[in-house]
Amino acid sequence: MEIKELALWNEGDWIAAIAAVALFGVLAFGLSLSRRKSAEVLGHPSGLFVLFYAEMWERFSYYGMRALLILYLTQFWLFTDGKSALIYGTYTSLVYITPVLGGYLADRYLGQRKAVLFGGIILALGHGFMAVEGMHGITDPAVKQADPAINIFWLALALIIVGSGFLKANISVIVGQLYRLTDARRDGAYTIFYMGVNAGAALGTILVGYLGQTIGWSYGFGLAGIGMVIGLIIFVMGKPALMGKGEAPAPLARTQEWTLYGLGALAVVVIWALIQYQDVIQSLLIVAGVAMLVYTLYEALKLPKEPRERMFAILFLIALNPIFWGLFEQAGGSLSLYTDKFVDKGGVPTSLFQSINPIYIVLLGPVFAALWVWLAKRGWEPSAPAKFGYALLQVGLGFLVFVWGAQGVGAGVATPVVFVFLIFLLHTMGELCLSPVGLSAMNRLAPAHLASFIMGAWFYMSAVGNFIAGKIGEATGGDSGEMTKEATLAIYAQIGWISIGVAAGVLALAPVVRRWMHLDALQDR
Repeated sequence: MEIKELALWNEGDWIAAIAAVALFGVLAFGLSLSRRKSAEVLGHPSGLFVLFYAEMWERFSYYGMRALLILYLTQFWLFTDGKSALIYGTYTSLVYITPVLGGYLADRYLGQRKAVLFGGIILALGHGFMAVEGMHGITDPAVKQADPAINIFWLALALIIVGSGFLKANISVIVGQLYRLTDARRDGAYTIFYMGVNAGAALGTILVGYLGQTIGWSYGFGLAGIGMVIGLIIFVMGKPALMGKGEAPAPLARTQEWTLYGLGALAVVVIWALIQYQDVIQSLLIVAGVAMLVYTLYEALKLPKEPRERMFAILFLIALNPIFWGLFEQAGGSLSLYTDKFVDKGGVPTSLFQSINPIYIVLLGPVFAALWVWLAKRGWEPSAPAKFGYALLQVGLGFLVFVWGAQGVGAGVATPVVFVFLIFLLHTMGELCLSPVGLSAMNRLAPAHLASFIMGAWFYMSAVGNFIAGKIGEATGGDSGEMTKEATLAIYAQIGWISIGVAAGVLALAPVVRRWMHLDALQDR
């Protein structure tokens, strides 16, 4: 592999180099912390930083791989743009469903630590298999997709989906277990942990994406796999710092433990089949969603007036979840393809643009957290349903601004890259109005005996939203399956106006839903 001369570097090369330096800086900081033998580091349990680095590397590998996925599907496996977007949406939706299984098995049997360890091993295998490419030089999609190696690709996706289910649901739980419920450091701990999530996402997207698009797919996916192995090693070696947290709720016989791992392996087989048949996923999501709604209403109607109305508020907020994510998650699907085809990128690989969202979150997250506190002190803080309305308003405006910018330069001219930054900015601000607010609302409003179910329903509807994102992305491919600039912008304009219309309705209903929440009575409990 020939090293490019410094004088020939373009913007993408410099961005990757800066990210590599930043990664080494983060690693050096981690190494300095690891040499300290005290039980606390920077005022927090040392176990927090073990979890910080383990999760950082997991997010590095996951988001790095995800940034390449839609491009890999279209440019290597030669799926049409529409089909690729649907596969991408199916994959991300299943990633949100499997934590229900992983969380349940950890709570009841395995404990969070062993579940994270098992999930990490499964993830490392999945990322390793992603580096297996199969035949090269094939231009006929039918021949390419008949390559037996595609089954290894489906297996890799299934392993990553199931591994994420065991790891994603449980590592953040261990963070909370390091602190007493009354410990004032808890919010700060989750802020530090969240910074690790987004630092890993940003660096992984840049470095994995850069290698994958400039040197070779297997190099990018291989780096993602290496990142996951590093995270796994950190987690294993850092076990003493966890102070016995995350262990099984009761002693578990070895045969029982291996039976649970076997159940995880069986889940891989099931997901391997489901990821290939997206229409089946759609039917399952509808059936399970209706069943979940019926059960929630059944439980709500048995409750007294105030908790019953809180359940109605929960249902209102949960119903908005798939609308938001169905639009927001165009970022890694149709928007990535549009950027690749129709944006003036100035030498920057397409996948690197996926780092914009986590970078914005790192920059804007503390701003929004401080903003809510500042508004609350003055009695001006919007209610949770109003924040949801503002989230939908911003995601709709993001699409409309993007369409305006793309159409303003003319049909035959590449869209200026500044509008990619603007759509990500508006969508990220919308995310900060909805995602953390929604998690907090589910936690506050759910009756104690339904708390886990309600949180599971929230993530389930996020999965529905990701699948809807895939269906919208599929539509941008039109009848032929190949994306066109005009058709994509027409769809973006349509969903932008729909989102703004829904936002107006949500803001109008927000006072009613806020009354259903009975926050004053909730505080008195």
